[in-house]
Amino acid sequence: MRIVVINHVTLDGIMQGPGRADEDTRDGFTHGGWAAERGADDVITAAWGRRLAAGSGYLLGRRTYSDVLAHWNTQDSPFRDALNSAPKYVASNTLSEPLLWPNSTLLSGDIPEAVTELKKIPGNDLHIMGSGVLIRSLAPFGLIDEYLLCIHPLVLGAGRRLFADGFCPTTFHVAEATPTATGVIIASYRPHSSTSTGAIL
Repeated sequence: MRIVVINHVTLDGIMQGPGRADEDTRDGFTHGGWAAERGADDVITAAWGRRLAAGSGYLLGRRTYSDVLAHWNTQDSPFRDALNSAPKYVASNTLSEPLLWPNSTLLSGDIPEAVTELKKIPGNDLHIMGSGVLIRSLAPFGLIDEYLLCIHPLVLGAGRRLFADGFCPTTFHVAEATPTATGVIIASYRPHSSTSTGAIL
């Protein structure tokens, strides 16, 4: 399996709380919902739809898993059944089985090691949404194959960043980039193979 990060980010790299005001208020964050105005762009919807097609699954951190479960399973939305039926792997050393969301498997202990074993299983892509802590724990081991980022034309100046201080040094090549009418750039980045060594090319 390939591991693909799919996230909204601002020009200053903020990934916190893109969808709604109460999504993630940690550290007093007050800008929640910053991607909502442009997130319904037809080009973005199509790009995400292609990636999240039937058969793909999810790899999520504990907080994102709990938030998505709490939000989408209370919504009358066409996404609810699709999310419930998709395979979900949850990286957590605080949750315990059985997990509440259908088709969910707990990954615990050494998370990078567990994901290394998971990647050996043939299958469709697993997508990481949100889950900044999980992303930062996997990146130094070269376990993330691609970052599909919707880069929004705004700067927030505060919040949790995707590539925060201490992120492992990495170089990427751009596999694809598409501008949208709302000013968002949808870009697919793939880390060079030397990522796991922490080297900069």
